[in-house]
Amino acid sequence: MKVVVVTGASKGLGLAVCQALVVENYHVIGIARSKSTDFSMLQSKYPSTLSFESFDLSDSDNIQVLCRAITTTYGRVYGLINNAAVGHDGILATMHETQISETLAVNIQAPLLLSKYFVRPMLINQCGRIVNISSIIASTGYSGLSVYGASKAALSGFTKSLSREVGKANVTVNTIAPGFMDTAMTAGLTDDKLDKIKRRSPLNKLAESCDVAQAVVYLLSDNAKSITGSTMTIDAGSTA
Repeated sequence: MKVVVVTGASKGLGLAVCQALVVENYHVIGIARSKSTDFSMLQSKYPSTLSFESFDLSDSDNIQVLCRAITTTYGRVYGLINNAAVGHDGILATMHETQISETLAVNIQAPLLLSKYFVRPMLINQCGRIVNISSIIASTGYSGLSVYGASKAALSGFTKSLSREVGKANVTVNTIAPGFMDTAMTAGLTDDKLDKIKRRSPLNKLAESCDVAQAVVYLLSDNAKSITGSTMTIDAGSTA
């Protein structure tokens, strides 16, 4: 059974990805600071194929230890879904430097380090998948999310270069750029802002977590073996 690591797994998109993958018979290792009730409920349905590791991804110094422990416990990782992210809302001029540091640590440094250590067993196996969850904000921008947008744009650039480094070993690296979804990340938006976003969409709706989760399933599958270095946008057409 192929082992897949999903960060930010306890809620929202990460939880939806975990659910989609266990249904497809992957052994999923969910990483988050704490286990949510919803994750526990899902785990009770798939006790042998859904595992949880508690870890704060802002703790960059111990990511190597985490990766080594996961490989020792569960075996060589086939897939890595870099989903965890923080997004402090506020204009750059007044944002505290600690918030900038946390955003960059979780949204950029953690995915780079996780990829660094998990790609090694993929290279040994001559097979693997890395999926980086970015955002349409990386290309469109959004007032009050400049640091978040910068971190997500960095992931897209990372995807392209890493895909060239590891492609000869049949390891693919891709980015998914979701639009605004009804998750904790958009909970702070007013109904008026969400309505404006919906009206920009040709489908007159927000993208859903399950849409992105199914894209992850596809990119992990053999059907996507020739797709690498690419960005898949899932936003109900709002950037069309």
